[in-house]
Amino acid sequence: MTQSVPPQSADGNPFAQQPAPVPPAPPAPARGNLALGVVTAVVVALVTAGVYGAVVGATEYEIGYAAIGVGFLIGFGAGKVGGANPVLPVLSALLSLGAVYLGQLIGTAILSADIVGVSATTMFTEHLDLLMEAWQETADAMTFLFLAIGAFAAFSGAKKAAA
Repeated sequence: MTQSVPPQSADGNPFAQQPAPVPPAPPAPARGNLALGVVTAVVVALVTAGVYGAVVGATEYEIGYAAIGVGFLIGFGAGKVGGANPVLPVLSALLSLGAVYLGQLIGTAILSADIVGVSATTMFTEHLDLLMEAWQETADAMTFLFLAIGAFAAFSGAKKAAA
């Protein structure tokens, strides 16, 4: 025999709410996607290079902690999105070298633009050769140490984020 009414709840109220079904668990975040990890690393490298260049231009100093931050953010972003692919730490370290170098060039463009009396964008786009020569002349052991530390931070950041 079938019932045409739902069973009564334990307290005897036939109009009581039935327990709501449990919603399904959200899908796991996308990890292990090498292409997305590479894209993330490139975007983070470009953004952090600009920020690092602005810091160098504003303070007139190369700040080692900022170079470490640039590298770590690149590696962390790549490892978090791309997963444990062994290419990502190496790629992150290389992108960190480029980002710190680009940031130093941007900082040099900002400082040179103030001296010459043109915009930093003009310095960077029309006089890039002069900026690169200025960077080579002013590069010292600390400059290369910042590059190396940034690359190491990127490598280790990618490893830690993927774990």
